[in-house]
Amino acid sequence: MEKFESKIDLWLILFLVLIFGGILVRSAYDQNWISFSFILLVVIFITYMFSTTFYIIENKKLRIKCGIFFNLSIEIEGIKKVSESYNIISSPALSFDRLEILYNKFDTVLISPKDKIRFIEAIQKINPETEIKIKEKIYK
Repeated sequence: MEKFESKIDLWLILFLVLIFGGILVRSAYDQNWISFSFILLVVIFITYMFSTTFYIIENKKLRIKCGIFFNLSIEIEGIKKVSESYNIISSPALSFDRLEILYNKFDTVLISPKDKIRFIEAIQKINPETEIKIKEKIYK
């Protein structure tokens, strides 16, 4: 089993800290404890989502996990192509430095493993027929 953590963009963390930190400070200053409690719960939930976004390769399957909302298992033999993507569509990725995985016939998912090279090597070890397109190069 190999576990790959999601890459997290620093700007995303700074943005969330500024927004939610500011709201928390303002709510505490105004002694608005209902607002403070609600925002604190949102911060705890976001922290939970960040800590449970990862990708596992085990038993010839890729498992993509993101909190309680996203749990996908893909047969690695069914992966056709892995390519770089900067698509901003919602996905189980905490960075815009992403990999797009094309599997089955037309299915795709975007992920952001911290160690892209090791991730790609693990995929190719199981399915050497997977086309890899990164940094303007095509590997097969």
